[in-house]
Amino acid sequence: MSTTHAPTGNPSAVKTLLRLWPYVRPARARLLTAAFVAILASCTGLVIPLVLKWMVDGPVADGDTAGVWLGALYLLLLGIAEALLFGLRRWLVARPLSHVEAEMRAGLYSRLQRLPVAFHDRWASGQLLSRGTTDLMLLRMFLAFPLTFLLVNGVTILVGVGIMLLQDWTLGLVILGPAIPVVVTCVVFERRYHLVARKAQDQIGDLTTVVEESVLGIRIIKGFGRHRSQARAFRELSGRLRETELSKARLLATIWAVITTLPEAAIAAALVLGCVQVADGDLSAGTLVAFLSTALALRWPVESIGFLLAMSQEAATATERYFEAMDEVPEADSAFRGAGTSPHRPSSDNDGIRFTAVSFRYPDAAPDSPPTLDRIDLHIRPGESMALVGATGSGKTTLTALLPRLHEPTSGRITLDGEDITALSRQTLRSIVAVAFEEPTLFSATVAENVLMGTDERELRRALSVAQADFAHALPQGTGTQVGEQGLSLSGGQRQRLALARAVVGRPRFLVLDDPLSALDVHTEAAVEAALRDVLADTTALIVAHRPSTVQLADRVALLSDGRITAVGTHHELLHTNAEYAHLMSGSGETEDAR
Repeated sequence: MSTTHAPTGNPSAVKTLLRLWPYVRPARARLLTAAFVAILASCTGLVIPLVLKWMVDGPVADGDTAGVWLGALYLLLLGIAEALLFGLRRWLVARPLSHVEAEMRAGLYSRLQRLPVAFHDRWASGQLLSRGTTDLMLLRMFLAFPLTFLLVNGVTILVGVGIMLLQDWTLGLVILGPAIPVVVTCVVFERRYHLVARKAQDQIGDLTTVVEESVLGIRIIKGFGRHRSQARAFRELSGRLRETELSKARLLATIWAVITTLPEAAIAAALVLGCVQVADGDLSAGTLVAFLSTALALRWPVESIGFLLAMSQEAATATERYFEAMDEVPEADSAFRGAGTSPHRPSSDNDGIRFTAVSFRYPDAAPDSPPTLDRIDLHIRPGESMALVGATGSGKTTLTALLPRLHEPTSGRITLDGEDITALSRQTLRSIVAVAFEEPTLFSATVAENVLMGTDERELRRALSVAQADFAHALPQGTGTQVGEQGLSLSGGQRQRLALARAVVGRPRFLVLDDPLSALDVHTEAAVEAALRDVLADTTALIVAHRPSTVQLADRVALLSDGRITAVGTHHELLHTNAEYAHLMSGSGETEDAR
């Protein structure tokens, strides 16, 4: 199934490519200089036919050997000058265009970090990856070659046609005969190629997603013996991409055939007519040689129109795809500023965590579906730990995601020590609220880097001790050991303990734990719980729990049922007064959370 996010409109390629100007502007001086140099080099090549005319009508006709050698020297010098100028053009554009690509890639990465979680829920990672690699490579190639040579070849064609008309206007009109059908073909080609180029680039994104998921999920694929079905899925996507690429090739072959055949036919007609004129004495042989040499020199600028337009269309679709991500609205630093509150200094009113009439509905949910969370009222007192218990799908993980503003409430208010979380900058909020997720994510970095995430290194040993993650010291390079992609070189329990250490390392004022001990054995769980009690004594915590042992870490328990808080009390109180809670704690209820 495609994860394409194509726009419904079809803006012109020029309008789309103009969006690159802010990135290109710092390099405009070198790019314009490079374009001027390339035009100069191309026009230098058009001087060669004029030298040939002088040689044929002069030294060759007069039998002047010295003049022929002089003409040959002129031709050699013109050829060297043309080569040097084109080399200078390449040198001028190489460094600035590499910088443009790097800036665009850095800008995309920065924007992706600032986009809300809901965006990443909608977009496949392979689509984003292809925008930051393949699409930017296409843009760099466009800026380096087609952008310049569409201008250079256009000027070259105009100058060349002017020279031919000055040589003989009748032969010039013959050469201009195919101009109208070539222009019509280019217009039709541009419209059709845009659609197929967009389709191909989206399919590359889909294929990248499949490859990435297959690599990350290789243990699942091997464990369930699904390598054949995955290979079939890959072949199907690859086959569709191949058909699309063949469609591109057919379109390119069509325009190339038209652009090549018609001008060649015109040159052949001009040759025949020119020979007749030379035979009749109406045209000198040198003029005919110069005319035909100029026409042949224009073959490359004319024939290159096809693939230059193709590369331009691919660059336009790459620009569309790049700005589809860049145009997404990032997380606002804050939704509003509360009266009398500072966005950088939380209030001194110690009120703990308070949810007031909080409701939440996922953006992609059906309009008539019930909200995931429905008017949640919950107060976690300062220094208190509250366990959040509920069946699968009751909304526990969603509720915990609202505290660090991974999602925004649809309605209602959440305060930390009396301050609305929307009045805090996200940086401030996430510096005082730490989260440990049920599914721990580790990066391709050292153990220390994964745990500290920029925190003071002196806290590392304490955090590892709290999470019972002292195994890290016994790794080959200790806490400097690289854990590998996704931390898959470690066991599930080890990854979960490192994620827990990451949550407690900064001594956060507020702590959110989403079933952080689910992957631990009984003995390790008991040791972690014992260490956590000291941490929880100095913080205000919300703990998603499924097992009685985890619940008993908390001072009180809140029961979440169908998106609503239906009971609050101690573990023992709810066991005796609430049948649903007793059922969940008996082990016969659901034990895993879902969205």
